[in-house]
Amino acid sequence: MANITAAEVNKLRQQTGAGMMDCKKALVEAEGDFEKAIEILRKKGQKVASSRSDRDTHEGVVIAKLNQQANKAYMIMLNCETDFVAKNQEIVDFAYKILNLAVENDIANLEELKAADLGAGRSVEEHITDMIGKTGEKLTLSAYQVAAGARAYAYIHPGNRVSSIAAFNKADDSFEQAGKDVVMQIAAMSPIAIDKDDVDPVVVEKEIEIGKEQARQEGRPEEMLEKIAMGKLNKFYKESTLLNQEFIKDSKITVRQMLEQHAKDLTVVDFKRLALS
Repeated sequence: MANITAAEVNKLRQQTGAGMMDCKKALVEAEGDFEKAIEILRKKGQKVASSRSDRDTHEGVVIAKLNQQANKAYMIMLNCETDFVAKNQEIVDFAYKILNLAVENDIANLEELKAADLGAGRSVEEHITDMIGKTGEKLTLSAYQVAAGARAYAYIHPGNRVSSIAAFNKADDSFEQAGKDVVMQIAAMSPIAIDKDDVDPVVVEKEIEIGKEQARQEGRPEEMLEKIAMGKLNKFYKESTLLNQEFIKDSKITVRQMLEQHAKDLTVVDFKRLALS
């Protein structure tokens, strides 16, 4: 039997996109012959991952779920090439199998999830390669997000193209509707931060510079540019930060004011949103 090295296995994996164990078995069967090993993998559908590696994956499934304690929410994006495959029940079920694995094992990040055992001693990534062989399309587990707090909520927009998760500082059944409204707000309005102070300083500086340049182009006096830019920045905060956005169910109040109607000091401590482009 040929002596197969880890470097050879990795090389074949890079070429084909097949799983490590599949590559090793193919090389052993082919007695170290790369071309023959690739042929063996092709017969199993593995080579599809390589042949479609340059394809765009703008379609897919975006789903979210809570843990049993409802204090943590999880969300994944599994991409594919076409809407036809994205709507296939087998793909949707496969995405939920991956998400359930993440929830049940409280997996920390995307790389850990890809490497996790999804069954038969094989990783999520290896099972994805198998599914590529079945569908004939490139599949990619492109994103994984988690939000944790005293109480968490999750929302999946019909069609599985947009999902959102959020965590709150308090847990009480009396504001269950508020939690549901917030994750719907996140899905619909795509905020970039919870509040003003949470916005990346780089983004703030960029918005100020844009505001100044817009005012300059409008012919405003140079000494007025800073004041005008700050006014535009406040508008940006109202449009782009969750607590300061107009509440989608009642534009007369902000999300912050809606939460205060449910419970004093109730607020969001974390949120995430994923959407297909």
